[in-house]
Amino acid sequence: MKIKKEYIILAIIIIALSVYLGMRRGDRTLYELPGVPQVSQKEITRLQISKGKTIIDLNKKDSSWYIAPKEYPADADKIKNMLDNIEKLTLTALVSESGNYNLYDLSGEAKINVKAWQGESLKRDIDVGKTASSFRHTFVKTAGDDRVFHARGNFRNTYDTTIDDLRDKSILTYTPSEIQQIQVTAEKQPIVLNRTQLPEKKESPTAEKQENTSAPVPKTAWRTPDGRTGDEAAVDQLLNTLSNLRCDTFIEDRAKEDFTTAPPLINIQLKGSQEYSLSIFAKTTEKETQYPAISSGSKYAFLLTDSEAEDIMKDSSAILKEPEPDEKTSELEQPGSKPENE
Repeated sequence: MKIKKEYIILAIIIIALSVYLGMRRGDRTLYELPGVPQVSQKEITRLQISKGKTIIDLNKKDSSWYIAPKEYPADADKIKNMLDNIEKLTLTALVSESGNYNLYDLSGEAKINVKAWQGESLKRDIDVGKTASSFRHTFVKTAGDDRVFHARGNFRNTYDTTIDDLRDKSILTYTPSEIQQIQVTAEKQPIVLNRTQLPEKKESPTAEKQENTSAPVPKTAWRTPDGRTGDEAAVDQLLNTLSNLRCDTFIEDRAKEDFTTAPPLINIQLKGSQEYSLSIFAKTTEKETQYPAISSGSKYAFLLTDSEAEDIMKDSSAILKEPEPDEKTSELEQPGSKPENE
């Protein structure tokens, strides 16, 4: 009898739970995620990013992007990240219908509005909020819809930017192997090094030649016009450093032309398929942590960090190999040479 009562109680509990769960399912709000129109990033010709009172306009011209109104060249990689997120925008879940946007950084100064056009046609208009706690989604709100959604990906920081951050900071670009001449001038003392091809060693008559071998790469060395030798390691270090040089920031209150009257701390000129140059100038005050500079690769004056500028100047001062002691002696013993006190 006791067992029968336990079965009856268990059956009642199961029925009660089933009713409760059924009611819970019935109370759930069913919703459909809004469709997101497909947009190809190749079709986008204009972007606008707004945060508070700051509005950044970017325009595409001849496959490159520029920042209005001064037409500063924009960083291609950063623009590509923006376009990727616009193209791949995917809503994954409804988060809120309460209208309490402060919780998601979707109101006031925290909200970032992103618009994208194809010609005159507006293709994207979304508000970007903060990143979700999972760091795999971002809170967004689409134009014309008051609800808050999860969008796939962590892309808040992609649009939380400034004009200076978006500018192309590349100020010198070339391939090191193309450079044939280096001229470094510091304190009015120029050093000129030319890439010189070394004479090929003659093969012994008994040496066997392998068939289908590629032609040997000519060996080169750096030499001054008077025959002194360049330090290969220092030259390589300098050329590699300058080959993809980026500045820390640009100078807004001085034009490039304003620096042409003052002598630089160092001027570096490179000749290859074209000519390249970099000039680094003295700081205005000792407290400054950046050196002003200009280059052939930028229309604007810019700043290099202390460490970067000082490394360049250090590498430049070491490009000429010091003569060996016996070489110094032989120079003094050359015919016709006179002692300094004569």
